[in-house]
Amino acid sequence: MSTQPVPFVRPHAAWALVGWLALCFTVGGVASTFNVHEIPTWYKALVKPPLNPPTWVFPLVWTALYALMAVAVWLIWKTRASTCRISGQRLFLAQLLFNFLWSWIFFSQHQIATAVVDIVLLWVAILLCILNFKKMSHKAAWLMVPYLAWVTFAAYLNIAIWRLN
Repeated sequence: MSTQPVPFVRPHAAWALVGWLALCFTVGGVASTFNVHEIPTWYKALVKPPLNPPTWVFPLVWTALYALMAVAVWLIWKTRASTCRISGQRLFLAQLLFNFLWSWIFFSQHQIATAVVDIVLLWVAILLCILNFKKMSHKAAWLMVPYLAWVTFAAYLNIAIWRLN
């Protein structure tokens, strides 16, 4: 007779992953509608810092990041019910909201300084999310690290563009 603990498996876990992927990619897709017309016009005219990547890099990176984010929150969703899990999912949704708002503020509203405030709040929310996720799943926490790294780089770009323009 084995004394190994039985892993907790939530029913319909595969459908939950599909749901988290759909949520992340929907947020990203709707947010991208704010920049699609602004990149060749307004954004192109801005003075950018030396490390600004070509525009084709952004959709590739964001596609990978949204997938990693969805898997991370799905791993948390699969853990046992707890206040930690609930707060982790709330933090995840909060950072997703800041993520969405940044595109609207920066590209649609052309409010570069306000976008700096938003991206700082986004960075903090991602960090808090990682710290929360780490309590339940190291894998989920690590899946969020590339996102934090990219948002750190995006914050540099946002601040530099604000200062240069």
